[in-house]
Amino acid sequence: MSGDPPCWLNQFNDFSMTTALAPELSDYLAKNDRRAHDELFAFLRIPSVSARSEHKGDMTHAAEWLASSMRTAGLQTEIMPTGGHPVVLGEWRGAPAGAKTVLIYGHYDVQPVEPLDLWTTPPFEPAVRDGRIYARGSVDDKGQLFLHVKALEAHLATRGSLPVNVIVLAEGEEEVGSGNLAPFIERHRERLRCDYCVISDSSMFAPGLPSILSSLRGLAYFEIEVRGPASDLHSGIYGGAVVNPATALARIIATFHDEHWHVAIPGFYDDVRDWEPRVLKEMRALPFDDERFRREVGAPALDGEAGRTTLERIWTRPTCEVNGLLSGYTGEGAKTVLPGKAMAKVSCRLVPDQTPDAIKRVLTAHIERVAPRGVSVTVNALHGGLPWRAEMRGPLVDAARRALAGAFGREPVITGEGGSIPVVGDFERILRAPVLLIGFGLPGENAHAPNEWMSDENFVKGTRAVAMLWDELAKPAA
Repeated sequence: MSGDPPCWLNQFNDFSMTTALAPELSDYLAKNDRRAHDELFAFLRIPSVSARSEHKGDMTHAAEWLASSMRTAGLQTEIMPTGGHPVVLGEWRGAPAGAKTVLIYGHYDVQPVEPLDLWTTPPFEPAVRDGRIYARGSVDDKGQLFLHVKALEAHLATRGSLPVNVIVLAEGEEEVGSGNLAPFIERHRERLRCDYCVISDSSMFAPGLPSILSSLRGLAYFEIEVRGPASDLHSGIYGGAVVNPATALARIIATFHDEHWHVAIPGFYDDVRDWEPRVLKEMRALPFDDERFRREVGAPALDGEAGRTTLERIWTRPTCEVNGLLSGYTGEGAKTVLPGKAMAKVSCRLVPDQTPDAIKRVLTAHIERVAPRGVSVTVNALHGGLPWRAEMRGPLVDAARRALAGAFGREPVITGEGGSIPVVGDFERILRAPVLLIGFGLPGENAHAPNEWMSDENFVKGTRAVAMLWDELAKPAA
């Protein structure tokens, strides 16, 4: 979104900004801005939808295109096989002795585009309107990944070197769960060994306000099936004598929360780690408007776990949500049926130090206690991911603060994210390197929906911030 940032951002403009992008990098990026956009648009035109088998050739094309672009930027590049779509790996290791090594992660696959009729312009034909780049993958994650390539290119084209060693790892399966990425990292652990990981696959808090993401919630996803009679029955002939699985499921779900929207499953909160007061204070200082948020989501009212702000509920607290229900007859008109089974999809968002396995144990035990007689219940775990929380101090975060402030003219804020990026935990667990999340998306960018967009201003300033980050990271600690 272009134009001046909202006036309320002035309260965050007390940063003593001494950082600026080196003149040669600034000049190079300005002179090559049109070419950078043309190349980004070429990348966005490739329909690299990882979830659809008919796009397998497009996935290969996207990997080859990205590898060629990284090679042109000055990286040693290789396309490496996995059990699914390939990984594109780029490396530059010519930094001075003792320099840090940074791994940059992103993904070149995108979400399906349906429903097509809701797109204003074709999803794989980039269009710029009102300072926004509209295309599938523009913000998630091709645009954010590609700005890293352009920042590296600026260093190598103007100086012939970088102040840090760099590894770029781009996968093609993030939108389908990254099932092959952790094994890939395990297999190539030594080659991928690094001091820091940097990821741009998230959003800023607001236009003009750069952000450092401090946390991600994990996920434990379940399918709960309740079975009663062997088949659907006539509700007049059998109703009242046979327990209805749909009603039984409703009774079970009703026990998941108390009247204050706390999760009422015994043991659910046992492993929750408290937040550092300093970080919570920074989050609470953000100018979040509950009423505006309510209007944006179209809800009659906001509610949730008692005693928590809206941002705390979606960034720092675990949840238990019903994602889908299926039972009986749902077609047009009436059909007097007593269903033979009922099913619910349930997801629990997790915070440190909760784990999917522990949540499955307490959820299953709870359901076994509350399930009524006359039905059998099965709990199947479908998917899980660990939560993540960063230590918001140290040279990596300090360098990011300076670089973001230099590019955007404002001290960045600390934010959280209610969603999950499982690979973040994989990098920390396998490579034992801290992860920095600095995203350049914006709220309302329709990342998985029709008319996905990325702020053109953020693409430009994000490239400058990342180019600045490598210089800042190479500076000796104060």
